[in-house]
Amino acid sequence: MAAIEPPPHLLQCFEEKELSQECRDFISSLPRERGWIRAFSHHYQGFWISTMAIQGVLAFQKNFQAHDTDVLLVTPPKAGTTWSKAILFALLNRARHPNPQRHPLVANNPHTLVLTLELNLYNGNQVPDLTSFPTPRLFGTHLPYALLPASAKDSACKIVYMCRNPKDTFVSLWHYVNRAWSTSSAIDSLEEAFDMFWRGVSPFGPYWDHVSGYWKESLENPHKVLFLKYEDMKEQPTTNLRRLAEFLGCPFSPEEEAKGIVNDISTLCSFDNLSNQEVNKRGKGLYGEANEVYFRRGEVGDWVNYLTVEMTEKLDRITEEKFHSTGLKF
Repeated sequence: MAAIEPPPHLLQCFEEKELSQECRDFISSLPRERGWIRAFSHHYQGFWISTMAIQGVLAFQKNFQAHDTDVLLVTPPKAGTTWSKAILFALLNRARHPNPQRHPLVANNPHTLVLTLELNLYNGNQVPDLTSFPTPRLFGTHLPYALLPASAKDSACKIVYMCRNPKDTFVSLWHYVNRAWSTSSAIDSLEEAFDMFWRGVSPFGPYWDHVSGYWKESLENPHKVLFLKYEDMKEQPTTNLRRLAEFLGCPFSPEEEAKGIVNDISTLCSFDNLSNQEVNKRGKGLYGEANEVYFRRGEVGDWVNYLTVEMTEKLDRITEEKFHSTGLKF
């Protein structure tokens, strides 16, 4: 496909983000479609990356050096990212922060405690100094497995993957885009957004390829990749907390079990508790968005209130086609 010349308004966006000329030239050569949030989505190594994210993706791929003790939390966007960040932060830091009433999650949104590598740390031209992060270093990312830096794949670092039923993922994504970015979103309607999602044009999508990559790795290397479903976490939070702790090499001790630490973490990180914290009701996020946009309903099956019969059948059909040979079901 021939290189595509970016229009003037996109060049202005690049200049505001201080993108290098080399990066602008490269991005302009990529196939593109209308974006969910501002400008465009660019087709890069088989996946769709937004204009505002792609330089961070490139910098993350090029410069990140994983430690064997690192923990990477990976999610498709709007598949339980906020909740799983809270859970992993509380789990790994339970000795540092034993008091739920004075816990960092009471005063901080989970996204400020667990930064997303390509969107926060490697945002723009910066190559961050990660030496000050305590061990184990905990980071978030939305990158598909195929796009992860080699060091993340080759090291002994742990990868926790959380995904969600595609119908709820889509509905949550659509609501988030229109709540957080209503003044700049290119998505005019649920129908338009659905057409893009169904065709695979979604942030860090196609969704099905994103999920399949980590599912395959979790089967082939279960000591490195733990594959979790949002629905299972909602149904059995304490069981899966114990499973997470075992996977990360920090199982709950008999003393912690006796003190009810598992239930304390589950309650601390629950939707009701986090959404009612003052910081999440009135605070602002890293991009100036209201923190409340990360807490809508947190329910399983909310898609029934938004998708038509035809939409439901389309998503069910493509999900069956994509996953039928993998053994993965939702």
